[in-house]
Amino acid sequence: MTFILFGIDKRKAVRHQRRISEASLLACTFLGGTIGAIAGMLIFRHKVSKKSFLVKFGLVLLVQAVVIYLLTVIR
Repeated sequence: MTFILFGIDKRKAVRHQRRISEASLLACTFLGGTIGAIAGMLIFRHKVSKKSFLVKFGLVLLVQAVVIYLLTVIR
């Protein structure tokens, strides 16, 4: 689903239409769409040159890694 959202947002960007918010893209990434987001960024070449988005994306990945670590340590 996240992959598709990145594709839709890229298409809207090219057509100068109303876009999907970065917050929505990042939320979908955080909620399990990391691989789809990475694939969407690479295949559609979307958001790869926007530094502020890449920083936020990196923070989402870091939070995911910490959550996964904590879940494995607690068990």
